This record gives sequence, C-alpha cells and structure tokens, in this order.
Amino acid sequence: MSIAVPGVPPLDWVTGGGRAEMAADDTLVVTAAAGSDWTNDAFDGPRQHEAALLGFVPVGEFSLSVRARVLTERTTFDAAVLAVWGDSDHWAKLCFEFSPQGQAMVVSVVTNGYSDDCNSSVITDESVYLRVVRTGGGWAFHCSADGVSWTFVRVFHLAWDGPVSVGFLAQAPLGERCDAEFTKTAYSTAVPADLRDGS
Repeated sequence: MSIAVPGVPPLDWVTGGGRAEMAADDTLVVTAAAGSDWTNDAFDGPRQHEAALLGFVPVGEFSLSVRARVLTERTTFDAAVLAVWGDSDHWAKLCFEFSPQGQAMVVSVVTNGYSDDCNSSVITDESVYLRVVRTGGGWAFHCSADGVSWTFVRVFHLAWDGPVSVGFLAQAPLGERCDAEFTKTAYSTAVPADLRDGS
C-alpha cells in the first residue's frame, strides 16, 4: 500500500518492505530494524542493502528536501536519510548520521560499484534539513539549518542509465533500531540555477 506525504508523489517500498507511518502534522516516521544499512565497502568487505527505501520514481529535474531527525537513542552510524537508488551497484544517500566519536553529522555516500563515503558538517541541533537535486545528468546534495540557506555538500554522477527511485530511509547498522522522522517535506520540479550559492 502506498504512503501519502502531501506534495510528494505516492511512496512505495523499493528495496524490500519496511515499516513507516504518518504522524500528526504531515510527519513521516521510518523505522530501521537492527543491522540495516546500505554499503558497498570500498575495501572489499561484505555488501549490505538491508535498509528499506520508501520512495518514488521522479521524472526529469527535481528537488526534494526534508527536515530530518532521529527519535530513538542514537547509536553509531544510525541515520535519517534521503536516498537515490538505481540498483545495488548504483545508489547514493545523504545522511543525518551519528559518528563513532558521538557527533551528529551530515554524511554522504555515492556508490558506483564501490561506496565513496564523505563526512561533512557537524550538527549541534537535534535536526537538520537535507536536500537532493537532480539537474541535467548530475545530482547534488545540500544541507541547511533553516531550510532557506543551503550548504553545498557534493555533486556526483551515477553511472546508471535505468530508472531511479528517490525517497526516505532509516538505518541502524550497529543499533537495535532507528526511528527517523521527516517533516517539512518539499518536492519541486524547479531546481537551483547555481548549486553552490546557497539557493
């Protein structure tokens, strides 16, 4: 059964079934089971795609932004995530993640065969805005404290010509569970003219 978030195309489970619910004020909560993650280890470790993506297939250029927060007690590498999925070798995720040093951070992972993992901003607030943009043949990730002025995280290309799904994910690779909350969701077919000027 599809899940409806106002202003966003209907959402369905893309990478296996998961658990999600709509709460008050158009709030989406996605729950990750213990051990769930996406990783194509760059050092040839085991690959893992157990986290369930709740998403849709976008058409053309678009931007999708949310305010992300983790409701459960934080554990290492847990995260509320905006994710892009082509197949198990071609995907990307923008995470509000908890580091091994006990810091909440914006972390991005881009996978073309192997995962390229990059830590960005340390977040001292309990939530952060995340945004994914597709423009032309490329993608961009941004984060924001207020959902108005955006900090550039990275641009990237996925070596994948098939359809992609975009949406919401929670991960708990080392914890018992992770409840990821997504609010202030905004979807638009208008994209920033400049990916690096804060717009």
